[in-house]
Amino acid sequence: IAGCCAKTTVAPLDRVKVLLQAHNHHYKHLGMTAVICTYPLDMVRVRLAFQVKGEHTYTGIIHAFKTIYAKEGGFLGFYRGLMPTILGMAPYAGVSFFTFGTLKSVGLSHAPNLLGRPSSDNPNVLVLKTHINLLCGGVAGAIAQTISYPFDVTRRRMQLGTVLPEFEKCLTMRETMKYVYGHHGIRKGLYRGLSLNYIRCIPSQAVAFT
Repeated sequence: IAGCCAKTTVAPLDRVKVLLQAHNHHYKHLGMTAVICTYPLDMVRVRLAFQVKGEHTYTGIIHAFKTIYAKEGGFLGFYRGLMPTILGMAPYAGVSFFTFGTLKSVGLSHAPNLLGRPSSDNPNVLVLKTHINLLCGGVAGAIAQTISYPFDVTRRRMQLGTVLPEFEKCLTMRETMKYVYGHHGIRKGLYRGLSLNYIRCIPSQAVAFT
């Protein structure tokens, strides 16, 4: 329930962030602002989601906020992992929209009758059929997620902070990436959980593009 509340609050701003970043660079700062404003909620959501039976550090959302503030440096404690989040935004949004645009352009150029249909707004303009849109969006999301995923792993590790035993070895983004790569490698470290993330991200991106 805590995760649902936090995610529901963040989701509209997260979507605005991606749309603004990709459509017009003049509004890019608004996407960053959305991330910064909602980041503490994401931090608390991750901390609560990481708890398992018998290891409850936090009793709820309010207690998590109070504990992090008191024990992890005040407001700065809520922004652990913000740097990899911001650095990961650009490649994710850029690669996602570039891949989708390329697939759309190539598809309509080489097989317009098979893949395209007349636009409802302008019959002279071809757009991708719905199922092709879904496919291209899913592929774009998968490629973008693959490229930016190490930043996501780094962010989660930093967000968990004192909950993890290796907390003191993962204080900065560079230290965290170095630790994860050194102890777990690429497949079981920087890309651990990627296949599960595809299940979440591919349908989401497919629907978003469509």
